[in-house]
Amino acid sequence: MKLSHGQAHVFYSEATNEKATICLLLDIDPISLVKGVRNLSGKGFALGHYVNDRPYVSSSFMSVAIVKAFSTALNGKCTNKPELVDVEIPFEVKISVVSAPKGGALLIRKLFEPLGYELTIERHQLDEKFEAWGDSKYYTVQLKNKIKTKDLLSHLYVLLPVLDNDKHYYVSENEIDKLVSKGEGWLEDHPERSQIINRYLLHFKSLSKKATDRFLVDDGDTDEAKEHLTEKKKVETLHSKRLKMVLEKLEESGAERVLDLGCGEGKLLKMLLKKKQFKKIVGMDISYSELNRAKDKLYWDEMSPKQKERITLFQGALTYRDKRMEGFDAAALVEVIEHLEEDRLEAMERVVFELAKPLTVIVTTPNKEYNVLFENMSEEQMRHDDHRFEWTRAEFEKWGSKVATKNNYFVDFLPIGDEEQDVGAPSQMAIFRYGN
Repeated sequence: MKLSHGQAHVFYSEATNEKATICLLLDIDPISLVKGVRNLSGKGFALGHYVNDRPYVSSSFMSVAIVKAFSTALNGKCTNKPELVDVEIPFEVKISVVSAPKGGALLIRKLFEPLGYELTIERHQLDEKFEAWGDSKYYTVQLKNKIKTKDLLSHLYVLLPVLDNDKHYYVSENEIDKLVSKGEGWLEDHPERSQIINRYLLHFKSLSKKATDRFLVDDGDTDEAKEHLTEKKKVETLHSKRLKMVLEKLEESGAERVLDLGCGEGKLLKMLLKKKQFKKIVGMDISYSELNRAKDKLYWDEMSPKQKERITLFQGALTYRDKRMEGFDAAALVEVIEHLEEDRLEAMERVVFELAKPLTVIVTTPNKEYNVLFENMSEEQMRHDDHRFEWTRAEFEKWGSKVATKNNYFVDFLPIGDEEQDVGAPSQMAIFRYGN
């Protein structure tokens, strides 16, 4: 398997009904490292780009290799034997060399023992011929645990780069999503959670704070922090409900070719990829930077060729005809129309409903009437600075009915989120079905 800076090889040196031995070997290209890696030079060592330990230790390169080699197992999937996904298996793992320059064997134990592992740790000398030089920062680690395969791989994916704190790529907000995804179910309650988050994100305080906010609030957190996190979770819960409902309606439509218009950072695209029903998935956004963020959040570089065949991203505008939008079973505009000027809506209607003409179109937008329930929000204020308008339920239904009649669609309107008396739900949905 090709990596960004070398190859990964998987060997099954032993495979019987009783026992299997799997070896994951990395062959890192030192020339490629010099050209593309974030930082290898080290302080006070000018040849660090050319003489370093990256080809010999298990680090963030190993995490990428784990994704490449065992992606389905890491995500808790097994087509042939799905009953084994949640079975705890007695594993023995040998990591030939890890680098732990800060914390050493104690850090290794603090990371793995709370997760139920029995550890055997061997520290290596700098040079056996020169014992006076002392020990090195390198260790061979053996782990034993009865555990689910997906949990084992998630632990290794996160904790290996945590140990030597020297990732081979730039760390940005996209790494928070990876950490939250792979740390779900175990990192929330880990006694070294803060240290894991800080080291995984290279001690960038702003990123570490955002990552911490994504996990559970500790009992020791301040009331202010708890309140901040609670409000944040309310917003995330509404958006999660919205996306789940859109996905559900797309599935019910029977669509196989789906277009996400205004896809942003790709949250809906990621959900669509998990459903085999959708054979062709296309995301369009006017912002090139948002499309790049979507690629990062979809782990584009780590995606299998088969998955990449299903998905396409392109830059475009909703107000101009684009033949790339044509020929789809369904299209989704999730919290998109309110970002357009109202006098540009007619152009969007023509592009989507008259020219592209998907068999199903799903549109969601905020419900203006619900805004009175938000504290410290004035009557004239909108939920987002970039919103050009927000509609009441009656206004949305009037617009949707007009669009449906003009373009030979039937339309249904549904609430999104919990409904409150007199003001309705926080968001609203229109489902347009062509000619039936």
